[in-house]
Amino acid sequence: MKHPRRLVAGLTTLAIAGAVAVVGVRLQQGAAAPGGQAVAVKAKPGADTAARKQQINKLLSARAAAVRKGDVKAFLASVDSKDAKLVARQRMLFANLRQLGFLKLEYSLANEHEVPRLVAKYGPTAFSSRVLMRYQLAGLDAKPVQTDVAYTFVRRATGWMLVEDGAIDEVLSPDGHRQPWDFGPIKVIRRGKVAVVVAQREAALGQKIAIASQKAATGVRRHWSRPWDGSVMVVAMPDAQVLSLLWTSGTGRGWTIAAKAVPVYEGDPTGMRKAAPAGTRIVVNPSVRKELDEDLLVHEMTHAATQRLGRQGPMWMVEGLAEYIRCAVIEDDPAWTVDPYRKQVRKTLPSMKALPGRAEFGAAGSRSYGQSWWVVEYLVDKLGEKKVAALYADLASHENGADAILKKHSGMTPAQLLAAVKKFRG
Repeated sequence: MKHPRRLVAGLTTLAIAGAVAVVGVRLQQGAAAPGGQAVAVKAKPGADTAARKQQINKLLSARAAAVRKGDVKAFLASVDSKDAKLVARQRMLFANLRQLGFLKLEYSLANEHEVPRLVAKYGPTAFSSRVLMRYQLAGLDAKPVQTDVAYTFVRRATGWMLVEDGAIDEVLSPDGHRQPWDFGPIKVIRRGKVAVVVAQREAALGQKIAIASQKAATGVRRHWSRPWDGSVMVVAMPDAQVLSLLWTSGTGRGWTIAAKAVPVYEGDPTGMRKAAPAGTRIVVNPSVRKELDEDLLVHEMTHAATQRLGRQGPMWMVEGLAEYIRCAVIEDDPAWTVDPYRKQVRKTLPSMKALPGRAEFGAAGSRSYGQSWWVVEYLVDKLGEKKVAALYADLASHENGADAILKKHSGMTPAQLLAAVKKFRG
C-alpha cells in the first residue's frame, strides 16, 4: 500500500532538504557590524601585554577545567558578580556545557580588539578579545574542533574578571560561533551514536527526534558501503540564529530549507578549510522541527556520512547520493513507495541539458534534486552501490579532474552519462 506521508515527502520535502540556499550571515574577520565599534589590533609589545595574556589564558584554562570537573563555583569565580544577568547567562552556559560530554575542552585568547565604548564603560584596563574554544565531543568528533566567543575582561584588585560575553559578536566567525548551548537551557539526548540537542522545555520532542535520527543513521549505513559509525549531532532548537543559519522561504534561490548538515573543523573557524571535517552537526529549521521525520534526516545523515571524505564532489553527486539513499530507505519497507516521485522526475528528463550543478540548483532546486537522484539511481543500477561509493570518494577528495574520475569509474564522459540517464526508466 502507499503511505501518504511518504508520498508527500517524495513530492514536496525534497525541495527543502538540501543545503544550497542557506544564506550565512557573513562578516569579515575584524570588521564591525553596522553600529559596531570593534577594531582588530595587533597586541602591543611589552611585558605588561605578555603578562596580561598569560593571566587571562590561565583564567580561561581554569574555566575549561571547571566544566570538565563539574565545578560551577570555579567556573563563575572569574565572572563579575555585580552583573546578575551576566552571572545568570554564565550559569546557564555551564549547565548546558556539562551535558555535552567533552573529551577535550580548552579556551585560549586569539586576536585582541579595541572597543572604545567598552573602555569608556569599564575603564582603561578593559580588554576585549576573540577567544577560541577548542573541544571534542565524546563519540561524535573524530578530532578536536574549534569555534569562537567574544569576551571582555577588566582588571580588578583580585585579578581579571569577565564583564561582557557578547558585546563584540560581530568579530566572530560568521557560521560557527552561535552554538546551540548559547541560546537558553538545553537538553541533550543520546541514543546510540546519535546526540540530539533541543530546548530544555522540549525534551519530549528531543526523544522523538532521537528515535527518528537513530533509524535514519541505520538506514544510511544499509546503503552506504564505506565505513561510518552513525555518529552525528542533530540540533533542533527553536531559535533561528543557532549556528548562524538564516532560514528563508520563497522560490528559486530563496526556497525553504528544512535542515542542513554543517561540517565542523579542527582549525580556526575563520581560516581556510581545506582539510576534511572532523564532525557534523545537522541543524534543523525551527519551523519544521516538530514535524521532523526519518525521510529528511536520511538525506542529511548521508551528508554526515560522506563529508569526511572531502567536499570537492560535483553537486549532482553530493545531493544525488543523499536523495538516492533517502529513496532507497523509504522503499526498504514494502509498504512505502516513491513511485509518484519517479513519475515526476521522468517528466523532466527530456528537457535536461546538463548534469545538475550550482546554476541548475539555483534556478530550479526541486527539479535539480530529482534529476541528481536519477543520475545516481542510474549509476547504482549500472555499477552497484559499492562502486558508486568508490566514485563518490574519488570525486570528493579531488578538486580537479572530475571528468577523468567519472570516466575511470563508469567508462563514460559526462555527456555520455547524461544521454544514458535521459533514457533510463528506473
